[in-house]
This record gives sequence, structure tokens and C-alpha cells, in this order.
Amino acid sequence: MRLKEKIAIVTGAGRGIGQGIAVKLAKEGAKVAVVDISAENGENTVFLIKENGGEAIFVPCNIAKQEDVEALFNKVVTEYGTVDILVNNAGINRDGMLHKLTREQWDEVIAVNLTGTFHCVQAAAQLMREKQYGRIINIASASWLGNIGQANYAASKAGVVGLSKTAARELAKYNVTVNAICPGFIDTDMTRGVPKKVWDIMISKIPMGRAGKPEDVANLIAFLASDEAGYITAEVLNVGGGMIL
Repeated sequence: MRLKEKIAIVTGAGRGIGQGIAVKLAKEGAKVAVVDISAENGENTVFLIKENGGEAIFVPCNIAKQEDVEALFNKVVTEYGTVDILVNNAGINRDGMLHKLTREQWDEVIAVNLTGTFHCVQAAAQLMREKQYGRIINIASASWLGNIGQANYAASKAGVVGLSKTAARELAKYNVTVNAICPGFIDTDMTRGVPKKVWDIMISKIPMGRAGKPEDVANLIAFLASDEAGYITAEVLNVGGGMIL
């Protein structure tokens, strides 16, 4: 129970990696605000947490909209009094080769993955500076180094890395840590939808020979969110079984 009585916000927590993170933080004792654009998915995560004896609320939010993020933080502070932990997991992909990528596909991905993360980091920073404590963990991706067919996604995640490192330096004196996590190929509903040929290619790039699990990411985040990780900040940490894109 490393996070007993801590208040956590997890965006994109309705399924996949985000759901795994929310469930893990709750198991560690945190009260979790489950944030998602889908009410059905978000409420399902809340149910899983409560089924395991944890405490959680669902808050609908489109993080690309600043007013939604302001309402999210107001709701959590009203319900729980503060925010100790922020996990920016919400993200989308609109893949396509660079020469075919539309402006709409570019704008959609940047709006959620990068601008949305900025909205949440900024809101959390205002609270955490005042209380002189906080943990901000941003989910980037192994693709931040570049990946064929993902110019928009890679750019957004590279931006998340840069944002994380800057925020870490600005907030360090307030006892607020900021780190970026780069998951590799993780077994989720989304990745299970890829053709078997693509799945096999991805697995072949992983020295450990298997896809990761949401828990593999969640376990690291639970540590970074704890007091044990109080001297770790501005880091970019890979969870990918040694995968090289």
C-alpha cells in the first residue's frame, strides 16, 4: 500500500494500459479518478477497482479541451481535496505514410497526445507547486524516436518527452517529479486487432520474445508515483522488453 490515501488522476483509463494503471494504483491504496472520453469504459474500470476493494470515481473528459481539463481538476479537488498523482495516458493514433497524411490526422493526434497532456500537466503543476508535492507521469512511446507510418504520433510523443523534461526542471524545487514512460509493444485490445503478420513482425523485434502486459507498465508507474521514487525526475524510461523499432 505504497500509495495509501494518495489521490491519483489517470487519463485514458477506460481500457488497455490506462485501465491497468488505474487498477494498480488503487491496489496500492490510492483513490483514483478514472478519466476517459467513454463513459461505458470508464465506469467499467471503476467497477473493477471497487470489486477489488479500492476507491474510484469516473470523470468524463476530453483532454484536448482545456475547459474539460479545468472541470476535471475541479471535480477531483471537490471530491477528494487535492491531487497527488497525475498519469497522462490518454492518447490516439491516426497512422499513415507521411506523403498521404492529412492535416486532419495530424491535428487530431497533436491535439490529444501533446496539447491534451500539456493541459493536464499545467493544471496539476498549479496545484502541486502550492502543496510542495506531486508526481506527474506522462506516457510517451517507443515511437518518439521515429516509426514508419507514424509521423504525427511520433512527433506528438517526442513532444511529450520534451514537455516532461522541461516540467521536471521547472517543478523540481517544489518536490514535484515528472517522468516519461515509453511502452513498447503491449498486449491490449488495440494491438490484438493488428494482422497476425504485423504481430509476428513486432514480436520478432523484442528480445524477450513476447508482447508486454498493461501490468508491466503499471508496476513501474506505481513505483514512480510513490515516495520511494522521490529523487527520480526528468527521466525517459522504456518498458519494452528490449524492443528496438
